[in-house]
Amino acid sequence: MAMKDYSDEFRADAVALYESTPGATYKSIATDLGINRATLREWVLRDRERRGVTAAAAQPAVQPGAAVPSDDPDERIRQLEARVAELEASERKLATERDILRKAAKYFGRGDELVRSRFQFVDDHRDTYEVKRLCQVLDVNRSSYYKWLAGRQARTLRQGNDRLLAERIREVHRESAGAYGSPRVTAELRDKGLRVNEKRVARIMRTFSITGIRLRRRVRTTIPDPATAPVPDLFQRDFTAPEPGLKYMGDITYLPLEDGEFLYLATVLDCFSRKVVGWSIADHMRTSLVTAALQMAAATRGGLDGAVFHSDHGAQYGSRAFADLCDRLGVTRSMGAVGTSADNAACESFHASLKRETLQGARDYGDADTCRRTAFAWLTRYNTRRRHSANGHLSPNEYERRHHAAKLALAA
Repeated sequence: MAMKDYSDEFRADAVALYESTPGATYKSIATDLGINRATLREWVLRDRERRGVTAAAAQPAVQPGAAVPSDDPDERIRQLEARVAELEASERKLATERDILRKAAKYFGRGDELVRSRFQFVDDHRDTYEVKRLCQVLDVNRSSYYKWLAGRQARTLRQGNDRLLAERIREVHRESAGAYGSPRVTAELRDKGLRVNEKRVARIMRTFSITGIRLRRRVRTTIPDPATAPVPDLFQRDFTAPEPGLKYMGDITYLPLEDGEFLYLATVLDCFSRKVVGWSIADHMRTSLVTAALQMAAATRGGLDGAVFHSDHGAQYGSRAFADLCDRLGVTRSMGAVGTSADNAACESFHASLKRETLQGARDYGDADTCRRTAFAWLTRYNTRRRHSANGHLSPNEYERRHHAAKLALAA
């Protein structure tokens, strides 16, 4: 907004008003005149400079409100009594403020989620102290407090609705074995007919301490074989596919046991739906681990002829035996760059989710049999029920089912 063009007469009157008003402040006078405090101050200082008056000389000799000593003894007694009353009133004011602050310190230190608001403190103590004084001490706007007070009924209703929704969220969270975060929880609630916003779900999950599972440190399982023939990267970090059965990707991950040993899991994922079409678990990382997973994928899909399979440069995927199996199945191999995990990021993310959601913060799976059962249960549930963000929060099986249904509808 453009600055107003004040006349010389207006400026002179504003300066005169400030200079002639006992105890005046720039803010009080500027507010009365509807101008900026800094503007008035600049006008006053310029006028004093023009008149050769210093700031010290401009101060009144007697402070506003200070009584001029009188020669009459009775008058001096009255002045002293008035001063004592003034000091006592000031002391009472300070004592009240100290009392309020002491109570506020205990109040806000209780850790109760329902009483952390300064407005709530004012409301709880309004019968003991004036609302005006409480707001001044706590540095809150009085009109804002009354606005907060007017919205109490709506706020109570909203908090009740949040608690009800939190129970629904906990139910979904338990069904996912504690794995789902707010996006998948939201998708699950919507699938159950509840219209809810993801931001609200995330807020309630934070408020009620409902959290997913964090990633754990990974162990290196990719060991390149320098003697293998080069294989081109046909994916170029594009882990999508227009149809099922065209592009697959695979990797190996470790599964820690209680005795410090490991089992190893090799998987084959379809890029279209992220479905696990093949997997194999063993106590070794020999080539048979990955060939078994690929053979399961061929059995699941009824063949892999014409498909592309992408992996990292692990020695198992670069072996002659694995290459021969790909040739027999009609699979074209693809490999990312050496030492670049981003070239197989989708598989890396899949394995991270598996361990995050099955270990749930534990250091290991226990014994080998427990580990196998846990991995098997998660892998099967992953295909049938677990919602995937790449599928619009549909499970891989449901995503493929809807895709096939849409194709049949178009062909009809």
